[in-house]
Amino acid sequence: MSKYYIILFLLIHTSIIGQSQNLQTVDEFLGYELGSRFTFHHQVVDYFEYVAENSDKVQVQEYGKTSEGRSLIVAFISSAKNMAKLESYQIANLSAANGYAKPELEQLPIVWLSYNIHGDEAAATEAALATLNDLAGDDEKINAWLDEVIVVIDPCENPDGRDRYVMWINQVLNIPSNPDVDALEHHQPWPGGRFSHYLFDLNRDWAWQTQSESQQRLKLYKQWMPHVHVDFHEMSYQSSYFFAPAAEPLHENITEWQREFQVHIGQNNAEKFDKEGWFYFTKETYDLLYPSYGDTWPLLMVQSDLRMNKVVREQQGFR
Repeated sequence: MSKYYIILFLLIHTSIIGQSQNLQTVDEFLGYELGSRFTFHHQVVDYFEYVAENSDKVQVQEYGKTSEGRSLIVAFISSAKNMAKLESYQIANLSAANGYAKPELEQLPIVWLSYNIHGDEAAATEAALATLNDLAGDDEKINAWLDEVIVVIDPCENPDGRDRYVMWINQVLNIPSNPDVDALEHHQPWPGGRFSHYLFDLNRDWAWQTQSESQQRLKLYKQWMPHVHVDFHEMSYQSSYFFAPAAEPLHENITEWQREFQVHIGQNNAEKFDKEGWFYFTKETYDLLYPSYGDTWPLLMVQSDLRMNKVVREQQGFR
């Protein structure tokens, strides 16, 4: 009889392995091509949970609820062997961040990716979906990279504002989209999707933490203290792509090393953009003086932060 249990175990185990290696792509899961329309927040959560349930490289944690009851989630992504001891890496990093590193604990770089704090900059969450799709796949280069890093994705910091925008844009969007800047699809009605349920700009609340979304997010953030924080936004139709280094003035507590690190990363980004022929700009418009932006506050928490802005020319035309 025991041999039948062994066979049954092997069949189940093989089935589980097959599921993890044959994940649906994000397009297959959603039922439409990513970027052809905007995705509601519950669909985003569903996809993240689906990947976590079927991949040993991904774990999803709900860290709170919005004022309207939507889930606030993050995904942790790394190699399977790293995910098996994720808590150990967390403890090691917090120990080092608090000044009492434990040599016996192995550390890994932790990169935190934050998307869509302004709800109507909705391409950011679509980019988060694409990022998870790629990281959870079987690309050998990506898998080798995940051996060396832990990635944290917060796909939408402002789900209430995002869904307000997505409901509207999916109703008025022309197929194909209308590139005329005066078209209705480029002029959302008041109050728009930028703000939270209480019409608060959450990207002004990182330091003050007056809003429940900020409080819940930063409680989790401080439990990890990532080495790098990337703040993803979306540009208007009139602008190209912005990335660090930031414009002057910079807050006086931002260190010279942090300035140099922003330049280093910016140069790397510039090489990639030049290769593709994409337009971009740096050191203009977006400063680091105000301490409560999503790029300033993490820097003042002694991490390295980068602001990335995405200009979108997708199915909705120019925004």
